[in-house]
Amino acid sequence: MRLPFISSILFVFFGLSVYAQKEVKIEGKVIEEGTNVPLEYATITFKRVSDNKVVTGGITDTEGKFSIEVPVGNYNIAVEYISYKTKTYNNKAITNNMNLGTVSLALDVESLEEVEIIAETTTVDIRLDKKIYNVGKDLTVRGGTVSDVLDNVPSVSVDVEGNVALRGNDDVRILINGKPSGLVGLNSTDALRQLPAEAIERVEVITSPSARYDAEGSAGILNIILRRSKLQGLNGAITVNGGYPSQAGVSGNINYRTGDINIFNTTSYDYRESPGNAFNETVFFDPEPGNTARSIEDREFDRIRKGYSTNTGIEWYVNESSSLTATFVYRDSNNESETTNNINRFDSSQDLISRTFRQDDELEDDKTVQYSLSYDKQFNENSQHKLTFDFQYEDSRELEQSIIGQDGFIAEFVETDENQNRILLQADYVEPIGEAGQFEVGYRGEFFDFLTAYLVESSFDQGNTFEVNTDLSNTLDFKQQVNAFYTQYGNKIGEKFSYLLGLRYEGTRITIDQITSGDFDKKEYHQLFPTVNLAFELSEDENITLGYNRRVRRPRSRFINPFPSRSSATNLFQGNPDLDPSTSGQFDLGYFKKIGKLTLNGSVYFQRAREAFNFVALETDNFYIFETNQTININDPNFDELNAQFDLVPVIRRTPINLATNDRIGAEFTLTYRPSKKWNLNGNFNLFNSSTRGEFEGQNFDADNLSWFIRLNNKYTLPGEIDWQTRLFYRGPSETAQSRNEGIFSMDLAFSKDLFKEKASIAFNVRDVFNSRIRRSDNFTETFEGNSEFQWRVRSFNVAFTYRFNQQKKRERNGRGNGGEDFDFEG
Repeated sequence: MRLPFISSILFVFFGLSVYAQKEVKIEGKVIEEGTNVPLEYATITFKRVSDNKVVTGGITDTEGKFSIEVPVGNYNIAVEYISYKTKTYNNKAITNNMNLGTVSLALDVESLEEVEIIAETTTVDIRLDKKIYNVGKDLTVRGGTVSDVLDNVPSVSVDVEGNVALRGNDDVRILINGKPSGLVGLNSTDALRQLPAEAIERVEVITSPSARYDAEGSAGILNIILRRSKLQGLNGAITVNGGYPSQAGVSGNINYRTGDINIFNTTSYDYRESPGNAFNETVFFDPEPGNTARSIEDREFDRIRKGYSTNTGIEWYVNESSSLTATFVYRDSNNESETTNNINRFDSSQDLISRTFRQDDELEDDKTVQYSLSYDKQFNENSQHKLTFDFQYEDSRELEQSIIGQDGFIAEFVETDENQNRILLQADYVEPIGEAGQFEVGYRGEFFDFLTAYLVESSFDQGNTFEVNTDLSNTLDFKQQVNAFYTQYGNKIGEKFSYLLGLRYEGTRITIDQITSGDFDKKEYHQLFPTVNLAFELSEDENITLGYNRRVRRPRSRFINPFPSRSSATNLFQGNPDLDPSTSGQFDLGYFKKIGKLTLNGSVYFQRAREAFNFVALETDNFYIFETNQTININDPNFDELNAQFDLVPVIRRTPINLATNDRIGAEFTLTYRPSKKWNLNGNFNLFNSSTRGEFEGQNFDADNLSWFIRLNNKYTLPGEIDWQTRLFYRGPSETAQSRNEGIFSMDLAFSKDLFKEKASIAFNVRDVFNSRIRRSDNFTETFEGNSEFQWRVRSFNVAFTYRFNQQKKRERNGRGNGGEDFDFEG
C-alpha cells in the first residue's frame, strides 16, 4: 500500500538531483533601508529568463543572510519581504559562484496601509455563495481539535456529544479542501475530535451552496481548508500540548518547495482522556403491582482517545498553466472506553426492588487510507479559465468490541465491524465570458459500499456459556451510487448587481441488504436541484445577498443501521433501514454593513423540508429481565410465566422516522467591534423556530420549537504583549413533541504570548470554566416520562507550545501589531 507512494517520492528526488547538476552558490544579505536591520525570512526567487519559470529560491536567516544553490543559467532574481518594495535583478547571467552583496529593501508605505486595513476589518470574507472565516486568531482552540474550532465559528454550534449543527440544523456536509476526506472517517464526530486545530487555515460556511457543490446536507456545507505553504525552500511549524484531564499531543506541518515541485505534510498524534457522565430517570404509568414504576440509571464514562493521522502530498507544476497533485492520507486511532451503569428500580410504593451494576468495556480500532490525484489546467494564462480533474479512493474500517458485564459476571459480548469503500470522480470546467461573466459545467460521481457485521453473544448462566443472539446479530450491506451533472452561469449587471444561477441533477441508487435475515430493499431517486444567488452592492462597505437552493438529506449509516445500541439494556437507539431521503428548499436573505470600527453581518432564512427526519421514543413489545439478562417478547409463550416470576422492565426504543413536513425560519447576525488595536469584540446570535407536522402509528407529533444560541468573544492584549481571550456561549431551551431541553451555558478562557522574536507562541486555555456544559432534558409519552442529564466531557485545561521555522508570521511594524496569529504564505 505504501510502496507506490514511497517510489513516487524517490522518483521526484532522483529527478531533482539530475536537474540540479552543475550548480553554483549565490550568497548575499538583506537589510532594511535606513536602519540596516537584518530582515529574517526575506524571500529570494530565481526565474529562468527564457520562460519566466521559477527554478529555485530560498529565504534569509536570522542575520539576513542567504546562500542558495542555483543551476548555471540566465535568471531574473527577485528579493521580497512582506510590506517592503521588491528589488529585482533582471537577465542576470550566473555561471560561477556569486555574492550579490548587501540588498537594501525600502518600506512600501502603500503596502503597510493595506496591511493595516486587513488587520482592522472583520475576518469574515463575504462571497456570493459563502462566508469565509479565518480562525488563526482564536486562542481558545490552540492545542485543541477541529471540533473545538467549529464550535467557535459563527452560525456553527457543537453539542455536548460533538454533533455539529449549522444554524441549529445538524444535517451538515463536512468537506476537507472541498472534498469528502478520510481525515473525517466513518464517524465524523470522533474524527473531528482528533484532527488538530493547528492544521486549519480557514473554514468556509456555505449556507446557500451553488450548483457546483454536492446537494447533500440540508443545513449547508462546512468546508475546512488545511494549511499549505508554497514558499520556496523548507518551512514548517510544530505544536506540542498537554493538559488535564490527561491529554497530550504533537502536531506539525512541513513544506519543501524547490523549482517545480512542492512537497507538503501535516502529521499529528493525540492522546486524551475524556471522562463524562449521564443520568436517566424513567417513570412508567400504571405498572402492575410489584413491577417497576420508576428506574434510575447513573452512568459514568471513562474514555481514552489516541490517534495518529498524516496527510502527505506532492504538487508538480508541470508548466506555467498546469499542476498535478498526489495526496496520501492515513489515519489510525485506537480508542478505549469504560462505561459503568448503576440501575435502581422502585415499585409504585417507591420501595427498592433491585439494584443492578452494568459495565461496558469497549475497544475501538479505526483505520482509514485515502489516495487522491488532482489535475489543474489553466488556459491562456487566465486563472479563471480552467479545467480540473479529481480522483479519490478511500478505504475505512472501524472495529468495535464490547464486553458487557452485569453484577460481577460477563453478560454479553458485542462486536461491530464496519467497512467502507468510497470512490470519488469529479471534473469541472470554468470559462470566463466577457469582463465579469463565468460559465461552469461539471460531473461528480460518488460510489460507496458500507458493510456492517453485528454480532451479539449473550450469556444466561452468569458468564459460563455464551450463545449467539440471532434476534440481534446480523450483517448489513449498504451501497449508494450518486451520479451528478451540473451547470451554472454568473455575471454582473452594471457595477452593483451580481448573480449566479445553476442547476444540478443527481441520480441516486441505494441498496440495503440485510444478509443474515434475508431482507433486501432497493431504491432509486432522480432529482433536480436549482440554485439562485444574487448580490447587490450598495457601497464598498454595504451589500445585500439573496439565495435559494434545494437540498437533500440522506440517512447516515447510523440512522439506517437496524442493530440496537447495547450500552443500556432498557433504553436503546436503533436505526431504521426504511428511512427515505428528505428534500428541502431554502431562502436566505443576507445583509453586510461596515460602519467605522463596527461590522454587521446578518441574515434571515426560511426552509421547508419534506419527509423530514424526526427521532421518536417508543415502548416496544420487548421486556428485559435483569435477573437472567434476557429480553423477552410479549408474544412469547412463556411471557405470562416469566412475568409472574420476575419483574419485567419495558424496553424503550429511540429511532428516526420520516414525518410529513418541517418548516424552519430564523435570523442570525454577527457583530464585530474593535475599539482599539488591543481590543477586539465579536458576537454571534442565532434565533430559529422549527415547526413539525406529522403523525406516526396513530400518534400526533406536531411540535413547535423556538430556540436560540448566542456566542460572545472578547480579546484583549494585556501588558507584556499577552493576549487574553474570553468566550461565552449560551444555547436557549428547546422543545419537541416528546422532549424538552433546558438551556446550556459555558465559558472558555485563553492566554497567549509570543516568544523568541515571534518564532514561537505559548498558549494556556480552560474549556468549560464552570463545568456547566451539560444537556438536561425531559421526555414524555403516553406510557412513560423521564428526565436525563448528559455531560460528554468535564472541564479541561491545556497548554500548547508552537515553534515556527522559516515561516513568516503576519505582523505590522512601527506599533501596528494586533497580536494576531495569522500566517501569510506566498501564493
